[in-house]
Amino acid sequence: MNFKDIKSSKQKLFTIIKFISIPLITAGMGLEIWNIETITTSHQLPTILNPVLILAHIALAAHFIEGIIAAIYAPAKNHNPIKYAVYTFFVGTVGVLELWENRDP
Repeated sequence: MNFKDIKSSKQKLFTIIKFISIPLITAGMGLEIWNIETITTSHQLPTILNPVLILAHIALAAHFIEGIIAAIYAPAKNHNPIKYAVYTFFVGTVGVLELWENRDP
């Protein structure tokens, strides 16, 4: 396996991660909104969703931190910090790796 094959495999993996990450983060945000709504209306989420809610908390927090990191480093790589932070929030670590490799999303 040569360098070109490794780079191609990495690109395919990044693309797959992006396509999976965006709907999962969006679903996590929806679950958080639902959780906030149930708290404000004195209702409760089904208990079966508690583990999923915990994973959503962790994923959203991690992606938020990655978005902040991307916003800080984006100007140094000639990217708009707000746009790149939002992009990185949705795709996660892949966005930060692409920023450090100085590639376009």
